[in-house]
Amino acid sequence: MELESLGAYLKTRRDRVTPADVGLRTYGTARRVPGLRREELAQLAGVSAGYYTRLEQGQAGTASQQVLDALANVLRLDPSETAHLHNLSRRPTASRLVRPRPESPHRRVLSLLASLGDSTPAVVLGRRGDVLAWNRTGHSLVAEHADFTAPHDPARRPSIPRMFFLDPLTRDLHRNWDELALIHVAYLRLTAGRHPTDARLAELIGELAMRSREFAKLWAKGDVADCTVGTMHLRHPAIGDIDIDYQVWLQPESPDHRLEVYTPNDTASADALRLLSSQVADQQKTEAGCAEAAR
Repeated sequence: MELESLGAYLKTRRDRVTPADVGLRTYGTARRVPGLRREELAQLAGVSAGYYTRLEQGQAGTASQQVLDALANVLRLDPSETAHLHNLSRRPTASRLVRPRPESPHRRVLSLLASLGDSTPAVVLGRRGDVLAWNRTGHSLVAEHADFTAPHDPARRPSIPRMFFLDPLTRDLHRNWDELALIHVAYLRLTAGRHPTDARLAELIGELAMRSREFAKLWAKGDVADCTVGTMHLRHPAIGDIDIDYQVWLQPESPDHRLEVYTPNDTASADALRLLSSQVADQQKTEAGCAEAAR
């Protein structure tokens, strides 16, 4: 699957801005487009209609920062959307997809994860949402049905986007699945703009678009968003309903990797997390005892 072009993104953003949004009068005339016409956007951004048309069709070469900022202003793009616009503009028109080497979490990220122990659930995610590492409580909270050791093997690493859209157990876990689905897709699009030649990322997006009707519908909307904080409403099979805040710690040495930490949203959820941590500790003791007995 080819990743998104600058023109395709401009088109989806143009479609969502109405003439009334930008103070244009239409005098009741019938319109064949849901949002702004090309010439209207061009006029408001201070560029010629011909140039903007070539830009949207991928025939104008590289746009200047001033032009992109003017378009972003008219299209009412937020900072993440504007960053995505600039990322797409820097993509070479004849770029070829390449297959990156498997990702490895930085040792400092792993040290930070280890320092959290098992009382605070946490997961280390790669650029495509693959689980690079997790502690036992993080594993039990978000994917207890997955193999805990799988992140050690790049070929078996759990993919959070795949699980979220293709795994029924993961879907059932999230009571606010619809809300989180929007965020997943919007962040994946932002990542695609940052890494336009990543063949593995293109394959992931193509697979999800083919196998998940919900993903394909959300992807077609063209939304972009960063994902740093939020709330997950879970229905956990072991501890029941629980409300969790997630926050992302970015890593300077490996900016594509994210340490996602989960904390309780209320007193009842805090009690449930303590119960989960206790269950994890009991399981580890049982496994250690079995291993000792087998020697």
